[in-house]
Amino acid sequence: LLLLVLNKLIIMTETMAAPSCIVNTSHFNWFDSLTEEEAALLSANQRDVKFKKGEIIAKQGSFASHVVFLKEGLVKVYLEGNQKDLILKIVPDNHFVSLSSIFDGNDSFIYSVSTYVESTATLISVDIFKQLVRNNSKFATQIINLLNSNTAQIYGRFYCISRKQSHGRVADIILCLAENVFKKGKFRLNISRNDLADLTGLSSESVIRIFKEFKEERLIDVDGKMISVLNFEKLKEISLYG
Repeated sequence: LLLLVLNKLIIMTETMAAPSCIVNTSHFNWFDSLTEEEAALLSANQRDVKFKKGEIIAKQGSFASHVVFLKEGLVKVYLEGNQKDLILKIVPDNHFVSLSSIFDGNDSFIYSVSTYVESTATLISVDIFKQLVRNNSKFATQIINLLNSNTAQIYGRFYCISRKQSHGRVADIILCLAENVFKKGKFRLNISRNDLADLTGLSSESVIRIFKEFKEERLIDVDGKMISVLNFEKLKEISLYG
């Protein structure tokens, strides 16, 4: 029994300590479960909007009249603060970015969303989206599962910031970018140093120093804004135990 409990604790710890900047659901087609009639209703009540780099898609506290689905691009989801923002996650293509704001009794966005690169978002009428959830149990189940996954991801973010050492936090973000956001070992880092600092809960100077140390240890290579992960296993070890 003791071994069973310990194994469960280890699994829970490893789950919470896993790279946590995004929920890894990017290849799921969220609308496959809709009927033809429901798909037609959705199509008639949504609009694709293009956003430039640095534009705000959703503003914390503003009226939430639409569900936002990121069709193309890269954005950050964050809580605005008086002195410093708190980045909750980074979101690539094919993800919802505003579901947590859509609940009965609330009519405003509870966080902000802005773009890192030129992006396209699909804006879906809140009323129509809620109608689809009420009438299609399979679609509703998918949305509930996604909301639960988002909750677990946020827990993981706060575990990373509150429990991991500085090197573990930076390793966490590098792994999450490589494995869950860009899905390749070499990628262009379109994220500012300040945002990396916000993601890790460290100063910009500390992030730059640790990047330099990882490069010297041949864990990563840095060429301008291009990042190459050279040793995934060592970074995972640092992320998990660092």
